[in-house]
Amino acid sequence: MPLNRFRYFLFSCLTLMAATLVAQDKPNVIVIMADDLGYGDVSCYGATELETPNIDRLAAEGQRFTSGYCSASTCTPTRYSMLTGNYAFRTKRTGIAPPSAPAIIKPGVETVASLLQKAGYKTAVIGKWHLGLGKESTKSDPGGPDWNGELNPGPLEIGFDHCFLLPTTNDRVPQVYVEDHRVLNLDPKDPLWVGRKKPSADHPTGITHRSTLKMDWSHGHNATIHNGISRIGFYTGGHAARFRDEDLADKWVEKSNEFMEANQDNPFFLFFSSHDIHVPRIPHERFQGKTELGFRGDAIIQLDWCVGEIMKTLDRLKLTDKTLVVFCSDNGPVLDDGYADGAIEKIGKHRAGGPFTGGKYSVYEGGTRTPFITRWPTRIKPGVSDEMVCTIDLPSSLAALAGQKVEDKDCVDSHNVIDALLGKPGATGRDHLVQQDNGASGTYGLREGDWKLQRYGKKRARNIVVEAKLANTAVDEFQLFNLAKDPGEKENVLKENPEVAKKMKAKLNQIIEDGRSR
Repeated sequence: MPLNRFRYFLFSCLTLMAATLVAQDKPNVIVIMADDLGYGDVSCYGATELETPNIDRLAAEGQRFTSGYCSASTCTPTRYSMLTGNYAFRTKRTGIAPPSAPAIIKPGVETVASLLQKAGYKTAVIGKWHLGLGKESTKSDPGGPDWNGELNPGPLEIGFDHCFLLPTTNDRVPQVYVEDHRVLNLDPKDPLWVGRKKPSADHPTGITHRSTLKMDWSHGHNATIHNGISRIGFYTGGHAARFRDEDLADKWVEKSNEFMEANQDNPFFLFFSSHDIHVPRIPHERFQGKTELGFRGDAIIQLDWCVGEIMKTLDRLKLTDKTLVVFCSDNGPVLDDGYADGAIEKIGKHRAGGPFTGGKYSVYEGGTRTPFITRWPTRIKPGVSDEMVCTIDLPSSLAALAGQKVEDKDCVDSHNVIDALLGKPGATGRDHLVQQDNGASGTYGLREGDWKLQRYGKKRARNIVVEAKLANTAVDEFQLFNLAKDPGEKENVLKENPEVAKKMKAKLNQIIEDGRSR
């Protein structure tokens, strides 16, 4: 072989080998986000009243984090922060989104999906969205979702190649699927209308037709009735597009399998955004009665089944060793969140928040410290990690894993903790974390090392004890806890540690005022 031809052949081989190695270094990524799942709700984190064998398997084969967090104790702000890498309190209207909210994440904002898309990944979000759809309102246009037209902007404008969504959250109307830019199976002869006011005097609601409900409401969820359950908000029409609550989990698994099968030869990113165990808790009939905890416990079993089905598909497609799976929750637990589903009455010995105080809506540890597991069999050795990691860190961490640069202006609160997520010896997580509730109350928590500062703008805390009904409780403006000695945050030691409190107050103020923490 002539020398020049040999050199060309050698260069081609080396180029092909390099490309192959790069592809091998880019694993598939699946983020499974549960909804309202508490630290103590799964058996690998201490639950004894039910078993979650598939989530337990993830933990046994990967890293189980004891200080894994979401950044907010409600759904919309956590999901916003997980995707953008920015604390939600920095952006207006990132509280719990109403049914007809416009897109909260605007086109052009960098997200974990757009970062991975730039790195050659195929990307999809399947499941609950609750981050708004459609344009902002103007004087001439009410904005928000055009339910009978093109739902744009949405996930496809911020880095996702595909989406199959529950557009809001299932206790809010409408009960329809959105695929890419349109409501699925919508009959134009039966247009969909969504609004805040009762559309007609005879429109059935949870108040006027309470006796017909198959699940009664306890507070707030008493507007339009669908599938025997009243919701927040009103809607009419779109009957061919409506789904049955009991079928949601099956649909998420079905569509996730389709996406993984279609993209098995390329690196892919799947955001599996479960609706379990959010209210209304109506698991499929085959899961009903599987626990002694009522529908809330049954929904946890259904969630575990979903995890198992995803793992089965990875095994079947021989993708297990090529896939990083991250399991997390969008916030801590709540029992009665608007429906009389027996969650409080049947709680028994189960402690949804594990050893922690508080839950959903709270900046106590139970509101944001949740199950957090990573598994990648060829890269992660099984173990338990005490390092602090958060869902807000996924954009920077996964970008680093994929060799993608994050610009200084983007993902301003997302720290690169990929080595900690992979369980590398000596790797450290983040050294501090700001926690928030829904964002409008000026309530924050700051954890730094073993210390935890709480700040209450309105001197009121909500859902301190998740086993009781939700209540607003009077608290001091500032509280300080030593989590090493008092993980349950029972003893406020602010007066005994004034210098620690002073430094942490200053740090919290600086993080808020600086507009970034990365």
